[in-house]
Amino acid sequence: MRGDLVRKLTVRCLSAGLAVLSFLVLALTSAEPLGLALAVAGAVAVWLERRVNPRADLVAEPVLLIAGVLVGYAHRVPEARLNWVALALTGVALLGLTLAERPLRGAAELEVRAANLGVRSSPLLVADRLGPAVLVLLVVLAGTAALTLPVWPALILTVLVGAGATVGAVGPIALRRLRPSGGQSAVTQALRRHQPEFLLYFSAPPGSEYQVMMWLPYLERIGRPFMVLLREPNFLPTISAATRAPVVVCPTPRSIDEAIVPSLRVAFYVNHGAKNSHSIRFAHLTHIQLHHGDSDKAPSANPVSAIFDRIFVAGQAAIDRYARNGVTIPREKFAIVGRPQVESIAVSREPIRDRADQVVLYTPTWTGHNADVDHCSLPVGETLVRKLLERGATVILRAHPYTSQNPASARQLARIEQLLAEHRTSTGRRHVFGADAAKKMSLVDCVNASDALISDVSAVISDYLYSGKPYAVTDRVGEGDRFVEGFPLAGSGYVLDSQMSNLDDVLGRLLESDPLAETRWRTRTRYLGDFPEQRYADGFLDEARRQLDSAAAAPTVPSPRPAPVS
Repeated sequence: MRGDLVRKLTVRCLSAGLAVLSFLVLALTSAEPLGLALAVAGAVAVWLERRVNPRADLVAEPVLLIAGVLVGYAHRVPEARLNWVALALTGVALLGLTLAERPLRGAAELEVRAANLGVRSSPLLVADRLGPAVLVLLVVLAGTAALTLPVWPALILTVLVGAGATVGAVGPIALRRLRPSGGQSAVTQALRRHQPEFLLYFSAPPGSEYQVMMWLPYLERIGRPFMVLLREPNFLPTISAATRAPVVVCPTPRSIDEAIVPSLRVAFYVNHGAKNSHSIRFAHLTHIQLHHGDSDKAPSANPVSAIFDRIFVAGQAAIDRYARNGVTIPREKFAIVGRPQVESIAVSREPIRDRADQVVLYTPTWTGHNADVDHCSLPVGETLVRKLLERGATVILRAHPYTSQNPASARQLARIEQLLAEHRTSTGRRHVFGADAAKKMSLVDCVNASDALISDVSAVISDYLYSGKPYAVTDRVGEGDRFVEGFPLAGSGYVLDSQMSNLDDVLGRLLESDPLAETRWRTRTRYLGDFPEQRYADGFLDEARRQLDSAAAAPTVPSPRPAPVS
C-alpha cells in the first residue's frame, strides 16, 4: 500500500514538474531544443502516470506541454515559413482532444461491456486510446518543431485522430442516447444467443473478487448456461479469466435491463451489497443469497437477507444464528446445502499429539468497517507467533485480503512476516506467509497443510471445522464467559482472551490434550450439514438445479420494476 502511494506521488511530481519546466524553457528562453526535449520527456512521464494511476486527472499537464511546444515551434520556424493558420488549428485540435478525453471516458464507462461473449465496446476502446494518442501527436509536433518541418502533417494526423474518436466513440454514444436500443444492443443479442438460465450478480469494493472466485467452479458444475453480471469494471479482467461464462459489466441500474434476457430465471448473490437492489427489482427472477462465508460475525445474520426469495446456508447453525440475533425470516426461505468449497478439505481423526512437526495455520481477520465487527488479532499477533515458534511449530500465516486497507494492521502484519522470515532463515523451518500463503496456496491448501488453526472470528473457522482438526479462537472483544454465547462456534474450540494471558494454557490444549475432539464432530454437522464426504458438494448442486427447474416452470415473465435512481 505504501509502495503504491510512493509510486503515484513520484510519477505525479515527475509529470507535473516536466510539464511546467518545459513550458517555462520554451516560453521564456531561446533554448528551444532543450525545451522540446523536456516536452517529449514530459509526454513520456504523463503516459507513465496513466499506467501507474489510471484514474488520475491528467488535463493540466498535456495542456501545458501542448502550449509549450506550440510556442517553441513559433520561435524555431522562420517567419517566412511559419503557417500561423495551420499552427493555430493544430493547437486548437490538440487542446480539444485533450479536454474531450475525460468526459468521453466518463460517458464510455457508462456503456455496457462484456468478456467471453465475442462483443467489444468501441467507445471504451477509443476512450482508452485517446489520451495516449494525444501524447503521440504531441511528440510528433515536437519533432516537427525540432526539425523545422511544415506543421501540416501534424495537423492532418490530429484531424484523423479526432475523426476516429468521433466515429468510434462520440457517434455511438450519442446514437444510443438519442435512440435507445430497445433490447437490440450487441451485448443483448449475444446474451440471447447464449440463453443463460441464471446469473451471478456481484457488486463490492476493490479486492473483493474472492467472493465470486470461490463460487465460480460450483456454478459451472451445475451444468446449465449462466452469466456473471458485475457492477464495477475493475473486476472484469480477473473474473472473466476465471470462467468460460460470459461476464457483463452494467455500470448503471438502467443498463442492467440490457443483460436481463428472457431465458434468465434465477439470480445468485454472494454478499449484501447495497447495489443488489438494482437486480432484485426484477420480480420474475428467483433471487438466492449464497454468502461468501459462514461465521458467527454479525454480517452472517444480516436482516437484509430477508429480501431474497431463498437463502442457501451451510447448516442449521446459520438458521439459528438469524433467530438468535432477532432476525425473523420464514423457515421455508432457507435451504441447507452445505458449504461446497470445503469438499477438498482432507478430514483427519488422528489425535493432534501424535503429529510430529506440528503446523499451525494462523488466519487473522481484518478490522471491519466499524468497531462492532473488529475481531482482528494482529495487535497481539506477534506475541502469539513468537510463542508458537518457541514451541517448535511451523506457522502458515494467511491474512484477510482487506488487511492492507488499515495502515496499522498492514504494519503489524509486516512485522510478523519479518519475524517468520528471520526465523526461517536461521532455523530452516518452512514457515509460509505473504504471497506464498495468499496467492500460491488456496485456503483449502492451507487447511490441508496444517494440523491446527488459530483464527479470529471469521468464516475460516467453519471451513476448518470440516477437517475435524482442532482450532482456537481469539476473543478480541474481551467478553470472557459471554464470548461463546455470541459466537457459538468458539464453544468447540479453545478461546484465547483479548490480551493472550491464557496463551500457554490454550496452546497446551490445542496442540496436546485436545479435550474438545468429540464436541467438534457434533458441531460440524450443525454448521456444515450432514452430507456424505464423497459427494458433499451435491447438496448445493442438487438444490441449485431444483430451484432452476422450479423457476423454469413458473408462468409469465412480468416486466421489471422501474430502475432505481443511481
